[in-house]
Parts: sequence; C-alpha cells; structure tokens
Amino acid sequence: MAKLKEKKPLHLANKMNIKKGDTVVILTGKDRTKVGTVSRALPQTGKVIIEGLNIVKKHVKPQGQTRQGGVIEKAMPLNVSNVMLKCTECGEATRVSRERRVVGADQKEHSVRVCKKCHKVIEDRTRS
Repeated sequence: MAKLKEKKPLHLANKMNIKKGDTVVILTGKDRTKVGTVSRALPQTGKVIIEGLNIVKKHVKPQGQTRQGGVIEKAMPLNVSNVMLKCTECGEATRVSRERRVVGADQKEHSVRVCKKCHKVIEDRTRS
C-alpha cells in the first residue's frame, strides 16, 4: 500500500520566508524564469500558489445545480523550494534572512525579512 505524506509538525509549519502578496521567480518546471505574485501561501504543506502560473486543465463533473461540469484551468501549488523571492529594493531574485530591527513609528524591535544581496528590508505587501 502507498505511504501517505506526513505533514510538518505545527512548530515547523510557519518557517516559510515567502508570504501572500510577494513577487517570486519560478526556478523549475514548465514556467521556469517567469515572475508572478503569490496568491496563497500554504505553510502546513510548504507550498505556494502563484497567480496565473503553473496552470493545469482539470476535468470536473457537474455538481447538481451549483457547479457546471467541463474542463477548467486551475493554478496548482508549487513547492516553496522551487520559487525564489524577488527583492523589492534591488529587483533581483534573492535568498532571505531574518533579523531583528527597529522598524516603524512605534520604534519597537521586530523580526524582518532582509535581502541577502543588498541587505535591505523586504517590504511586506500584505501589511502596507
């Protein structure tokens, strides 16, 4: 019998450096080198869904009066290791580090994402 994939433990589930709204570059697969925006991040499975990329055709059956059947195009999840964050400052695909810095008007220390190439804070598009 086939083995089911195990989910990551909850304490490891939120370790992704890519969030909803980030601009990413795809590193592998049919959409290699294409740039898109993350529409959904799935930290429990370590995957992201990118708007308009990694599209597959899916055959669906009609569900009574609510859903029409046919062939639909759907964006499928990509593993987070197959995408790379595009820096908001230098505009290049980069790795991400985390640092504790004083950010914002409240002058409190927060954990922020930092570009490994230009060492500047990566803007969080979901909060601004």
